[in-house]
Amino acid sequence: MNLEVESPYDGRVVASLPLDDEAQVSEKIAKAREAFAVWRDVPVGERKAAVERAVAWFRTHAEEVARDVTAQMGKPIVQSRREVETMLERAEHMLAICESSLAPDVLPEAPGLVRRIEHRPLGVVLDVAAWNYPLLIAVNVVVPAVLAGNAVLVKHSAKTPLCGRHFVRAFEGVGPDGLVQDLVATHAVTATAVRDRRIDYVAFTGSVRGGLEVYATAATRCVDVGLELGGKDPAYVAPDADLDFAVESVVDGACYNAGQSCCAVERVYVHRRIYDAFVEKARAVLERYVLGDPNDEATTMGPLASATAPAFLANQCKDALDRGARLLLGGRPSDAHPRFFPPTLLADVPQDARVMQEESFGPILPVAPVDDDDEALARMNDSRYGLTASVWTRDPERAETMARRLEAGTIYMNRCDVLDPALPWTGAKDSGIGSTLSRYGFLHLTRRTSINFRTQP
Repeated sequence: MNLEVESPYDGRVVASLPLDDEAQVSEKIAKAREAFAVWRDVPVGERKAAVERAVAWFRTHAEEVARDVTAQMGKPIVQSRREVETMLERAEHMLAICESSLAPDVLPEAPGLVRRIEHRPLGVVLDVAAWNYPLLIAVNVVVPAVLAGNAVLVKHSAKTPLCGRHFVRAFEGVGPDGLVQDLVATHAVTATAVRDRRIDYVAFTGSVRGGLEVYATAATRCVDVGLELGGKDPAYVAPDADLDFAVESVVDGACYNAGQSCCAVERVYVHRRIYDAFVEKARAVLERYVLGDPNDEATTMGPLASATAPAFLANQCKDALDRGARLLLGGRPSDAHPRFFPPTLLADVPQDARVMQEESFGPILPVAPVDDDDEALARMNDSRYGLTASVWTRDPERAETMARRLEAGTIYMNRCDVLDPALPWTGAKDSGIGSTLSRYGFLHLTRRTSINFRTQP
């Protein structure tokens, strides 16, 4: 059987790849273990040089990779090129810090004792990656895992399997055979890999439901799992905010990649003093988006990757309207193309509306007024999710005060929907467990080993 990937824009078949069965997956795991047995003993400096060659492959093939991203999931080509650039930036940061991050921690001298903590590779890492940022999500695991001395199996989304194949191509010849392999498999076959005791770590990025299923499957044995799941990320626009800057940034944070981002701005609370002005300006910005062929350089919003997404978003909007919200823009799938959902502005949205509580993953901006910082804080924390939160203000002390009480993995001031690879990417509540990126990203991909030698009798 083959996995056929269709373009969400024109329906053409972008790729047809053979599906791995359980026997083939088992063979790939065995091959990965053989690669690990060699790779684990390669000094970190040599691993770094090898990964640099893999990263150079992506730089050389950047346009090809970007066009494959656009073809598979509909991201506008300008944004796909930016994703390649951002992937390279993240890889380069992890390369820059790998030697210091993976170096042993040497404890203070003690008479007759040698004590240190080594960061040793785990073995074989299974990375189950999502489609919405198919390069960024994969690179967060693949590069640090290989730098740490592991072998990697990349099981990419059924929407974007070519991205997994590109990682294999990039690593060909830069390490032992089987160092980085891709799996093209059904959920059921992937579950057999999660249960396989030869897999030493599972990284999953996707929905809460999918993450919990992976977590439950992994719980049949003792293995660590990293989960990056959903978000319902709030923004608060304080009365002293630079309003024009905040509007432009928040709208971009909600609509970039057609809102298909786990850290997209999905609900906005605006101080009542500037609420009407914010809504008016946001509408003007949203009206500037150009929907169309994602291969067209002028397109700023492409189709949604999932066929069921437009109806789901329309139902969220209807629920909000039934509860008293006002629809100022958009709100229903495009008449011209079933996969397009126009930028949508909802005002006066009550806190119990579905669009304020469940992840949208689309270009909807629901806005509600608040009377003060405390009300904003309470509403921002009123969610099962906790990936990011942003505060828009000219006052750093206001941002610091709110950051101490916000329940999220990343707190922004005057920015949103962005990752800094020097900071750990992590979530609170149902947004996940574990961390990627930064030096902490290496911790989940290595095992701490305590060296406790007595050198004197």
